[in-house]
Amino acid sequence: MLSEHGVSVHRTPTPRPHAAHAPVLTADFASPAQWVAGRSWAYPDGGPVNPGDDKLDHLVADPSYSRTGTFRARRRPEGTWSTGLLTTEGSDEDFMVCVGDVVEARVRLPREVGAWPAIWTWRDGGQEIDVFEYHPDNPDLLELSNHVRTAHHYHHDPAVHPGALVDLRVEFGARSVTWWVNGAAVFSDGRGVGGHWRAHLIVNLSVSAGRYHPPPRPDVSEMSFEVPMLRVHRER
Repeated sequence: MLSEHGVSVHRTPTPRPHAAHAPVLTADFASPAQWVAGRSWAYPDGGPVNPGDDKLDHLVADPSYSRTGTFRARRRPEGTWSTGLLTTEGSDEDFMVCVGDVVEARVRLPREVGAWPAIWTWRDGGQEIDVFEYHPDNPDLLELSNHVRTAHHYHHDPAVHPGALVDLRVEFGARSVTWWVNGAAVFSDGRGVGGHWRAHLIVNLSVSAGRYHPPPRPDVSEMSFEVPMLRVHRER
């Protein structure tokens, strides 16, 4: 057992990824049956703002902010930022990631300080697993977190930098959640999600308010990150 930033986590031997089955979800961000834009119950009252989480976000349903697979944020006159968010929660398909599923994603990281992109899960006030979070003020660092059973890892990697194209893979095991970055296993938490876990997917670009990471510079008025690919595989 070791402690990272005050949190006890377990490392297991380097795992091998399971053989990929046909995807049960291939993200079509333009599909209103698959994704809901501009609201999420991970935000107070479903949004549009969440200042308590140190976010300048003002969620918008405008398709140009998320539906193309490029998630955008633009400064608003009052000081918040119009931001793009998509979630499977509340959609017609109501897709949820389950125990044993594997999420694969390709992302192009943002360049602007203050950008806060993430792919994560949420259901009923919790069930959060972060496929990744990123802050360009820590340019080589991905944040990988299991909030269900409390494990975190800060992954430093020279292949991670503003503007980089990064491949991610996360296996949601009952006893251990495992993350791969660009094909290499980088963290197995030895904690897992338990035997009955399930949660919706969220993809979004937030904007940092300054408590934990610097806010955008005054001369920056927009930012973006891209998700060219997102899919979910299921063993059964």
